[in-house]
Amino acid sequence: MPDIDAKAPGRGVWVRFGFAAVEQAAKTNVFSRSLKQRVRVPQDLAQITRTRLEQRLTGALGLARKAGQLQTGATRVKSAIASQTVIALLTASDAAPDGRRKMLVALRGSAQEQQVPHFDILTSTQLGLALGQENVIHAALTEGAAANSALLRMENLFRYMAPANETIDR
Repeated sequence: MPDIDAKAPGRGVWVRFGFAAVEQAAKTNVFSRSLKQRVRVPQDLAQITRTRLEQRLTGALGLARKAGQLQTGATRVKSAIASQTVIALLTASDAAPDGRRKMLVALRGSAQEQQVPHFDILTSTQLGLALGQENVIHAALTEGAAANSALLRMENLFRYMAPANETIDR
């Protein structure tokens, strides 16, 4: 099983962090060779890992919301951007291009533009389930420990899913 927090007891096998790398490792039976014994690995190990990373992220987003460190809705997000407390901007991956553009224009007009990463890796349904709301399209993490934890988990999921040459702009 994937140990996404690197805290599981016992022996393990390190694999490069990325969907394609885990998928290739599962296909080529790297785990059996590394552990020098027969190991049954699910063929969908890469997807299982992605699902766990998404679950960790949605849990962290829920905690950030409860801590008052996550704003949802276009108006509240724009207010957070204007107050310069935003540490990350989230847009649902299935958001309309016009709504996405408007939010990015608001971010570009702020003094924080260079420091605020923008993520669109969760669907509106996933964001809604994580935050206990319907149809969440725009969200912003604001300063605080819970938001920082959610940001780290979001960066991990982004790195896991991104092609090898893509990076997070910070």
